[in-house]
Amino acid sequence: MLHPHARALLDLIAQRGVPPTHTLTPAEARAVYRDRRGFTQPAPPPVASVSDLAAEGRTARSRCACTGRWARWPTVLPALVYYHGGGWVIGDLDTHDTLCRELANHSGCAVVSVDYRLAPEHRFPAAVDDSIAAARWVHRNAAALHLDPERIAVGGDSAGGNLAAVVALAARDAGDLPLAYQLLIYPATDQHRNAPSHTSNGEGYLLTRDTMAYFTGHYIPEPAHYADWRASPLLHPDLASAAGAGADRRLRPAARRGLAYAQKLSEAGNTATHVSFERQIHGFILMGKVLDEANTAVRLCAAALRDALEAAR
Repeated sequence: MLHPHARALLDLIAQRGVPPTHTLTPAEARAVYRDRRGFTQPAPPPVASVSDLAAEGRTARSRCACTGRWARWPTVLPALVYYHGGGWVIGDLDTHDTLCRELANHSGCAVVSVDYRLAPEHRFPAAVDDSIAAARWVHRNAAALHLDPERIAVGGDSAGGNLAAVVALAARDAGDLPLAYQLLIYPATDQHRNAPSHTSNGEGYLLTRDTMAYFTGHYIPEPAHYADWRASPLLHPDLASAAGAGADRRLRPAARRGLAYAQKLSEAGNTATHVSFERQIHGFILMGKVLDEANTAVRLCAAALRDALEAAR
C-alpha cells in the first residue's frame, strides 16, 4: 500500500521513461540524481551560516581529505555529522543540502555534511575510512568550530545510514570518539540482500533489486567482503553501547534489515527507536516538495536528534 503521492510520483517516472539507475554509468547516474532535486526537493531553507570546510584525517589505509558543509548558529552547539545516501556511488553535498539545512533548523544543532569518496573510483572501505576520519576531525576541531565535543551525533540516509552505523561502532571500539546519538534513515545494514522483501518488494518501488546490485557491485565487488561488519553493521558480533540509536527507515527491497538492526540494538541494551513510514518509497525523506510525509519524517528525525543531544548535556 503506497501513499497516493508516492504512487503518483512512481507513475510519473514511468510515464516519462526515466531510465533506471542501473542502466546508467556512474557519471550519468550522479548527474540524474543531482538534476532531479529541482523536481522533488523543497528549496533550500535559509540558515544562519554555511561554510565549506576542508577536513583532513589519517586513516589506517590512506591519507584522505573530506570536504564538509557546515550549517550553524554563532554559538557553541551540538553537532550532527551527516553522511549522504546514494548507494556509495552517487550523491554529494548538493543533493542533500536541503535536508541538512532542514535538520539544522528543526533540531537547533550544527550539521556537518561529509563528502566521502565514491565508488567505483574508490571502493570499499574508502567511504568507511573517510567517514570515520571526518567524525574524528569534527571532534578534534570542535572548539574551533564552536561545537560541543560531548554532544556529537552521526547520521545518514541509506548508504549514509550504513556509514553512520559503522562510524558509531568504530568509535565505540576505539574508545576515543564519544558519540551521543546515531540517526539512521532507512540504513543499509546487510550487504547480502537475501531478505524475503528483496523478492516481494524488489520491483516497482524506485529502488529495485537490480539497482541495489548495481550499487553494491560498484562499492563491494568481492562478495566475501559482505560479511565484514564495516560493510554490514548488522553482522557485528557486539552491538552493545553503540550510542543511542534512532531508526526512521523505509527501504522497500530490504525493509526488514533496518528493522532487524533496530531490534539488535535494543536487545544489546541500547536505547533505540524504530519508526516506519510504510506507505513510502526509498529515498522519500529528500522529496518534501512532492511527498508530504517527507516533511513529517524530517521533523520527527530533527526532534529525536534535538532531544537526544539535549539529554547529553
